[in-house]
Amino acid sequence: MSQPKVAVIFYSATGTNHQLAQWAGEAAKNAGAAEVRVKRIKETAPQEAIDQNEAWKNYAAENKDFPTVELDDLLWADAIIFSTPTRYGNLPSQLQAFFDTTGGLWSSGKLTNKIVSGMTSAANHHGGQEATLLSLYKTIMHWGSIIVAPGYTDSSLFEAGGNPYGVSVTASGNTPGDNIKKAVEHQVKRTVEMAAKFKD
Repeated sequence: MSQPKVAVIFYSATGTNHQLAQWAGEAAKNAGAAEVRVKRIKETAPQEAIDQNEAWKNYAAENKDFPTVELDDLLWADAIIFSTPTRYGNLPSQLQAFFDTTGGLWSSGKLTNKIVSGMTSAANHHGGQEATLLSLYKTIMHWGSIIVAPGYTDSSLFEAGGNPYGVSVTASGNTPGDNIKKAVEHQVKRTVEMAAKFKD
């Protein structure tokens, strides 16, 4: 099978989804991706809002130079993995703003048949993880891309909370554990394998 190119795109305010994205990037390389790009969504929140949350303020300062995603990364990739926190069961405005710039690619069919999978996090168990992934996938369906959700295809998914739409983390200020890492690795491996099949 051909080796796909994989873009891991994340938005993170305090670091949880950054960690998921880093694990996803490593897993994509281990799963046989030809090349991997890990890019963050540009921060668009006003500084006064960021300053009200010490963890957000520190994370933003520490990662201000981390490479940000461009539309070219979507064109380049065969598979795209998104990692994003939930905002009341919706996407963060930062990610939605990026999606709002993809109209030209969508209208010209350049996002058709991309392989896409998503991961998310929230501060508590019922903070909107599933709804956020469904919100993400609505955009992906409009693109004409192909969603590869993990379903219940590996025991690691049950150990990580059992979300069939994608790995989801209850953050609460804690660093995701090995059970989450294993679930990320499985979801990414499945995504890369499907991208390789479609690339052939």
